[in-house]
Amino acid sequence: MSGPGAPGGLRPDPQPGPPPGPPATALIADDEPMLRAELQALLASAWPELEVVAQARNGREAIELFDARSPDICFLDVQMPGLSGVDAARHIGRRAHLVFVTAFSEYALQAFERGVLDYLVKPVAPARLAETILRLQERVRLAAPAINAEQLVQQLALQLRDSLRGAVGAGASAGAGMPSTPPPLKWLRATVGQTLRLIAVDDIDYLRADNKYTLVAWRGDDGRPAEALVTMPLRDLMAQLDASQFVQVHRSSVVNLKAVSHVVRGENETADIHLKGRSERLSVSRTYVHLFRQM
Repeated sequence: MSGPGAPGGLRPDPQPGPPPGPPATALIADDEPMLRAELQALLASAWPELEVVAQARNGREAIELFDARSPDICFLDVQMPGLSGVDAARHIGRRAHLVFVTAFSEYALQAFERGVLDYLVKPVAPARLAETILRLQERVRLAAPAINAEQLVQQLALQLRDSLRGAVGAGASAGAGMPSTPPPLKWLRATVGQTLRLIAVDDIDYLRADNKYTLVAWRGDDGRPAEALVTMPLRDLMAQLDASQFVQVHRSSVVNLKAVSHVVRGENETADIHLKGRSERLSVSRTYVHLFRQM
């Protein structure tokens, strides 16, 4: 035996600390496979010890997989077909740490900003994810119970419901039996190479038909022109855009009026659209040239 009073004045051997606990586990729920994969890759880079034990395509799958695997953390997309991420969160309750993932900033309630609930906005920024991971790691390390956020989750559920039903309410007030008009599209999911990007509609300069796809000409975060593809025909996509901002100028082209620099009239009732900060020009066919006669 050794110690300060022991022969030779030897110090006692250090006692081994408690063994490290099992790695934290997580569930990712999102209806977009590429977004699930992207979040998993970001987590693997920022938190290699975290084990993603389940991936769900909707709220119902999230509930089933949570009950089967009991993960410590759940990353839940707010809007999914069928049951939403909020519905899944209400089922999970305090049995896991919750992180909401959304493409819509209006769902970032004031409670989120106060740090009561965690949320990530798509596309997920590594810096924001790192902040969230630090909070989660501390809670897991301390074995802290999940936050009792039942009232806040209920508030989020009501806000989501009101948002989805808002157009129905507007249609009802306009007249019984009249079909409601959904709000214009705000975000677009598009493919850039092997990456799925969320593009703000306001950042789009123009759209061009490309067989069954639509080419999206937009501005990146640095303001530079960029292009992406959407797996939706131009006709279907145009029906979801704000008609006061996006106008068809050719059978295969739609332009954002905010991106127009000037229009040069040509022969035979045609015209060319010059865009702000882009070298390409868009041809205006005779069918649509009347839209620019006052410009």
